[in-house]
Amino acid sequence: MRWDALFADLEAQLDAAADDVAAMHAERVRAEVAGVELRDRLRAAPGQRLVVRLDGGSSVEGVLSAAGPDWLLVREATGEALVPLAAVALLQGLTRSLAAPPGVVEGRLGLASALRGLARDRSPVTVWLRGHPPLVLTGTVDRVGADHLDLAQHPVDEPRRQGAVRGVVVVPVGALGCVRRSG
Repeated sequence: MRWDALFADLEAQLDAAADDVAAMHAERVRAEVAGVELRDRLRAAPGQRLVVRLDGGSSVEGVLSAAGPDWLLVREATGEALVPLAAVALLQGLTRSLAAPPGVVEGRLGLASALRGLARDRSPVTVWLRGHPPLVLTGTVDRVGADHLDLAQHPVDEPRRQGAVRGVVVVPVGALGCVRRSG
């Protein structure tokens, strides 16, 4: 009888220790997840099909091409959409995968850098500004400052020529909901 009691006591101690280990593991996982940023999940997800709902009510659907510290690039059926993370209301289709921390250069390639690429490319774009309903502009990104861009307004199906430009507007980067380039 004593052996049975001894083994039962040892088994109870092992069960209690296993419960403690499981609780510590769960707490460690919660602590690690608390430090995960959305950009780390996005950087690990190129090639995934996403639906990105914007805070203005519109959406972007396609394959994630790239993600930076404050933006994501989605390849849609009709072109590409550059979306500031600040304009994202929710994402559908994103897995739980994580990317390693970005390198020094990659960490500095913010939204302004991506917008400067559009300015160099001279492609006509459609710009959705945040708001309800979102304001939609078309034209070419002429210049990009630290926190704003100059957009030469013209029809998206025409190249930027002096006769086609209706005016130039200054858009704060914080007002951007999405910048779409056809092609």
